[in-house]
Amino acid sequence: MSQHLVIGHGPAGAATARLLADQGESVRIVSRSERVAESGIEYVRLDASEAEALSEAAKDADVIYHCACPPYHLWQRDWPKLATAMHAAAESSGATLVVLSNLYGYGPVDGPMTEDLPLSANTVKGRVRAQVWERTRELHEQGRIRATELRASDFFGPRVTDGGHLASRAIPQLLAGKPVRVLGDPDSPHSWTYLPDVARALVQAGSSEDALGRAWHVPTVAPRSSRQMLESLATLAGKNQAKVSPIPPVMLRVLGLFVPLMRELREIQYQFDRPFTVDSTAFTEKFGLTATPLEEQLRSTLEWWRSRPAA
Repeated sequence: MSQHLVIGHGPAGAATARLLADQGESVRIVSRSERVAESGIEYVRLDASEAEALSEAAKDADVIYHCACPPYHLWQRDWPKLATAMHAAAESSGATLVVLSNLYGYGPVDGPMTEDLPLSANTVKGRVRAQVWERTRELHEQGRIRATELRASDFFGPRVTDGGHLASRAIPQLLAGKPVRVLGDPDSPHSWTYLPDVARALVQAGSSEDALGRAWHVPTVAPRSSRQMLESLATLAGKNQAKVSPIPPVMLRVLGLFVPLMRELREIQYQFDRPFTVDSTAFTEKFGLTATPLEEQLRSTLEWWRSRPAA
C-alpha cells in the first residue's frame, strides 16, 4: 500500500482521494478548510502555499496529486506560491508529482489541441499555467523532482458546481424548465472532460513511470457545443427542449463589476466563441484509458443533481 497526498479538496481532489481510498490506498488530503472525517481518508488542514507545512505533510508520500486552484482573480498572486510549495514538497519527499492543469496555456489555436503545441497563450491565466508547467518540467529535467502534468478541458459531472460552465449556472435552471444562458457562442464545438475520468487519469499517471517528464490530456469524448450538451441533458431529464442563449456582453460587464468570477470570465471567453477542442488520444494509446461514454456521463450527472438537497 502506497501513501498518497492530495492537495486540494475541490471536485477533482475529492474524486481522486475517494478513488484511491476505494482501491485500498492510504490517502491524505490537505485543504485550507475543515473537513468531516471520511472512511479511508485522513484530512490535514493547512495552507498549501506554505512550503514548510506542505513538505511536512508530504514527508512519507509516494505520490503527490496537486489539485488545488486559487480563485481566478487571485491566480497571479497565489499560483507562484502554490507552485513553489508543491515543488519543495516533491523534492524533499522524493514523491512523484502529478499536477492537474487545464488547456489555457495554449491560447487560441486552430484545430484540436495536442500536447506538442507550444504554450503560447498571452492571457494572464494562460501564462500563469504555462509558467507553472515550465518550472515543473525544468525541475524534472534537472533530476530534482519526478513529475508529470495532466490537462483537462472544462470539468463536467457529479460534484462539479460553482466552477463549471455546465453546472450551477445551467443544470438547476434546465431541470426547472427555465432558460439557460451560457458563455460565448452556444453552438461552438467545445470539449468537456468528465470529472471521474480526471480522477482515473490522475491515479493512472501517479502509478506509471512512463507518464513522467511530459504533459498529457485527460481522456475526453468528442466535442459538443453547449447547446448540444444541454439539449441532451434536457432530453434525458424528460424536459422540453432546452432554451439556450448566450450571456449578453453588457450583462457580463455589469456582473463583472460585482462578481470577480464573472469579471475573469471575459478573459477566457475566446474558448467559447470559437471551437475549443482537445485531442486526448496520446494518453489512451499509451495507458489504455478511455473516456466514459457520453450518455453515462450525462445520466450520472443528472442523477447527482437530482439527489442534491434543495438549497
